[in-house]
Amino acid sequence: MISASLIAALTFAALFPQDAAPTPRTPPAVAGAPTGDPATLTDVVVDGRQLDQLAQDYVEAVAAPARRRGLARWPGRVCVGAVNMRAEASQAVIDHVSRRALELGLRIGEPGCRPNVVIIFAADARSLATSLVEADRRAFHLGVGGLDRGSVALDAFASSDQPVRWWHVSMPVIGASHARAIRMPGDTGPIYVPGEGIVNRGRPISDDLNKAIIIVDVDQLAGTTLASLSEYLSMVALAQVDPDGDTAGQDTILNLFEDTASVQSMSEWDMTYLRALYAAPSERLNPDRQAGALARRLKRERQAAPPEGAS
Repeated sequence: MISASLIAALTFAALFPQDAAPTPRTPPAVAGAPTGDPATLTDVVVDGRQLDQLAQDYVEAVAAPARRRGLARWPGRVCVGAVNMRAEASQAVIDHVSRRALELGLRIGEPGCRPNVVIIFAADARSLATSLVEADRRAFHLGVGGLDRGSVALDAFASSDQPVRWWHVSMPVIGASHARAIRMPGDTGPIYVPGEGIVNRGRPISDDLNKAIIIVDVDQLAGTTLASLSEYLSMVALAQVDPDGDTAGQDTILNLFEDTASVQSMSEWDMTYLRALYAAPSERLNPDRQAGALARRLKRERQAAPPEGAS
C-alpha cells in the first residue's frame, strides 16, 4: 500500500529520507547485455527503405523532449529507487537499470543516495498516478515552460491505462557548471548565459534530466519476466521516451507488452540510440536537428558493422 507520506515525499524535494532509500550497489552484469564491443545494427532491409529513413523513423517514434527543448540526458549521477515490491525483486530492478546507466558512462549514486529515478509498483497504477498528481501537481509540472511535456501530457500520465507510465522533468543548464539557465519561481536576480548568436548557437546550454517517476501496473505484467521488464524500465528511465509513440514497425524493447514472447531485451536500435544520445554534443539543439544527428549516428554504426556472418 502506498502511504500518504510517500505521496508527500513525491514533491521530489525529499523523495526518500536518507535512512529509507534503497541501497544501490555496484550491479552485476545484465543478463543478455553486451559484454564486449558495443553492439552494432544487424543487416536489415525493410520494404526497400534506406537505413537513414529507418533511423529517422525510429527517432521520431521514440523521442519525446520537453516542449520547445532539446532531448535531455542524465548529467552524470543516477540513483535508482524501486518501491512497493519484495526487497530482492526491488534490488534486482535497481541493479539492472543501474548497470545500463553504467554502460552509458553515467555514475551510480552511493548507498543512501536520494533517488532521482523512482519506480513504483502498484496494483491500481491509474488510481495511484491520479492521487500523486492531485496531491501535488507542481511536483510534476511547475508551470515553467520547457521543463516537461506540459499539462495535457501530465493529465494523460495520470489517466493512462498502460502497463507502465513515466514522467520526466528536465532543466536547461549552462555548460559544464550545470547551473540553471532559466529563472524559476522565487528567483530574484538575473541569470547570465554566456555566448552570442541566434537560438542557442554559441551558447553553452544543454538540457539535463532532473527526475523521473515510473509507475508499473502489476496487474498488467502477464507474460513478462523481471529481466525483460527491467530492460523496458531502463529504456524509459534513461531517455525521454514518447508514451504515445507508434513503435509497431520498430525493433525495440518498447514493444514488450505487444509481444512478450519474442521481445526480451533492448534491441541494437535501442542501445545505439542511447549511446548516440549520451555521446551527442553538449550544446542543446532544436529537437528536429537533434533527431537528425541521432539518426546519422545510427547510420554510421550500421555502416561500421561487419557483414553478417563475417569472421
